[in-house]
Amino acid sequence: MKFISTTFPARHYGQRQLRIGLQGDVSDPRTKSFLYILDILPRLQKLPKYLLLENVKGFESSSARNELLRTLETCGFKYQEFLLSPTCLGIPNSRLRYFLIAKLHQEPFSFQAPGQILTRFPNQDLEGLFKDKVADKVGEAISSLSSEEKTVDPNIDPDCSSKKSLPKGAFLFKLETVEEMERKHSQDNDSSIQMLKDFLEEENEEMSQYFLPPKSLLRYAFLLDIVKPTCRRSTCFTKGYGHYVEGTGSVLQTAVDVQLESVFKHIEELPEEEKLMKLSTLKLRYFTPREIANLHGFPLEFGFPDKVTIKQCYRLLGNSLNVHVVAKLISVLLG
Repeated sequence: MKFISTTFPARHYGQRQLRIGLQGDVSDPRTKSFLYILDILPRLQKLPKYLLLENVKGFESSSARNELLRTLETCGFKYQEFLLSPTCLGIPNSRLRYFLIAKLHQEPFSFQAPGQILTRFPNQDLEGLFKDKVADKVGEAISSLSSEEKTVDPNIDPDCSSKKSLPKGAFLFKLETVEEMERKHSQDNDSSIQMLKDFLEEENEEMSQYFLPPKSLLRYAFLLDIVKPTCRRSTCFTKGYGHYVEGTGSVLQTAVDVQLESVFKHIEELPEEEKLMKLSTLKLRYFTPREIANLHGFPLEFGFPDKVTIKQCYRLLGNSLNVHVVAKLISVLLG
């Protein structure tokens, strides 16, 4: 056995669980399979040559992660930890995940970053490559986390406020802070990341099934992360996408000439019927499963069996990984 790749139930390591005290860590029954691997690994007559592990942001500050590192060191593995999102490869989708790659001592890595978590791949520019040492910064949020946290605890608290002044002519709409608005603006102006339009299907009659229903528009309008085809960002798509609205992923504004500001300004003062009319002008729809698969890096020939429902497609994609990120990690591991 040369290679072990693993992931395991991760929700109890997420940022929401960390904040509200529901982190079960090694005592959580869902961790049993992982702990079993750690138990048998030192007892194997022939150790695997390579290891690759994935989990959510938050795992790096868990007891399970500490137990993993102790086991790897006992077995003689060299390892490297990462916190990576597809955005580091120019893909306009935030999906921050913890990764670990490991190989036996006799085959060291071609780069040196002991005791540190990398937020870029080793062959990328060194600026911003290293996260502060884990021992000094366990649990500290990194700069790219804000959009990722929304996938677990998706909404900025309504009572959040900021003393920063807004750009001239701008205003806050929906439930977002000045910092949130500025972060989105910065992401959309980052030319190193592709535009969403490169990952979208052509609009056709079948797209009508993906448009948000009136009830969802009225109830969740102020919580939606709305993007246009020319945007260079989208939030993490979870397994609840298409079924739940709040915090499960971005929605696409297909009426590209309509300005969000013109729709949302003073909209809370309107009666429900007029409010719905204004929101409908945006022509908001969910990303299709094919579009999410494109953002995840699945090849064009990838598809689901005909009997798989759209809801099931979203669930499967929401539990998936970004193919390009994993492929790059394997390349680093085997290189």
